[in-house]
Amino acid sequence: MQDIVSKQISQGVYIISVRTKEKINGMTAAWVSQVSLNPLMLMVSIAPARHTHNLIKESGYFAVNVLGDEQENLASYFGFQSGRNMDKFKGKNYFDAPMGSPILQDAIAFFECKVVDTFKAGDHSLFIGEVLTAKILNEDRKPLIFNWSDYF
Repeated sequence: MQDIVSKQISQGVYIISVRTKEKINGMTAAWVSQVSLNPLMLMVSIAPARHTHNLIKESGYFAVNVLGDEQENLASYFGFQSGRNMDKFKGKNYFDAPMGSPILQDAIAFFECKVVDTFKAGDHSLFIGEVLTAKILNEDRKPLIFNWSDYF
């Protein structure tokens, strides 16, 4: 059933980034959604086994970096390597959002969020974040759309 659901629900591709006192990390995610207009809130779904999961819990903040349609290699890079043993941002051009989340300079846009709630949902956790900062960085590009066969 997963392949049917994944092929029929359109999703973007994002890098979820986080900074703690001692570490920065990012991971590829497709399960991101707006969940509230007032206040403006986003949800990201992350498996507890992912390194980013615990870093978000520690930090209390995360950022959503929107990838462009030509950034499949970046999505693979952040998705198929663990940040437990390496700095995924080493050699990447990035800057810090106001609360410290690393933002890829080549992203289309970013949203930095403060975690306001967390829910268990099956084998994932849903982090609900209130958007503190939102900025378009490259408005002339189209977003990367998740295609199940590109990653599995």
